[in-house]
Amino acid sequence: MKPNTIISESARPIWQIPIAALFFTMAFGIMGYKIFLWATTDRPLGIRIIDFEGVIYFAGIGASFCSRKRIHINISNSRFRPTIEVGPLKIGSWQTIKNYQYVSVFHQPTVGGDYIFEVNLWYDNNKHFELYEENNYTEAFLIGYELSEQLNIDLLDATVPNDFKWVDKDEWKAKIASESIA
Repeated sequence: MKPNTIISESARPIWQIPIAALFFTMAFGIMGYKIFLWATTDRPLGIRIIDFEGVIYFAGIGASFCSRKRIHINISNSRFRPTIEVGPLKIGSWQTIKNYQYVSVFHQPTVGGDYIFEVNLWYDNNKHFELYEENNYTEAFLIGYELSEQLNIDLLDATVPNDFKWVDKDEWKAKIASESIA
């Protein structure tokens, strides 16, 4: 069993990186311009939030184009930390979860008629921790399967409405082993 696991959403499309860089450049340009004005004029150096409103907006838009959601799992200490990451910055706090019950994989319809598959960890009878969202059923199911194996708990396939099934993990192990050999 791995002591630490990271579940991460898919990487951002490459076209979003230059857009994020453009917005961060605009934010730093505004900040540099404001600092230049303060240094070269007789205005008092009072810093007001309104002076940096554009910086905040542009930096926020840039961060939205390059942020990534991850869940850090420390199995040995039963701790989970959902984070939003922008480059080396990680925002999120650890949560301790005990009394694991099962992992579920289910689908949610989206506005456009597609489906998003979600993986949840259920604990303490009716509480759940959202772990992962993905458009691809296979990827979501494999994440749920791996976590259920590491925690040694059951896996529920709830992707068909009103037809929930407990997954026979021994059958899945055999299927995965036969596919990796072939």
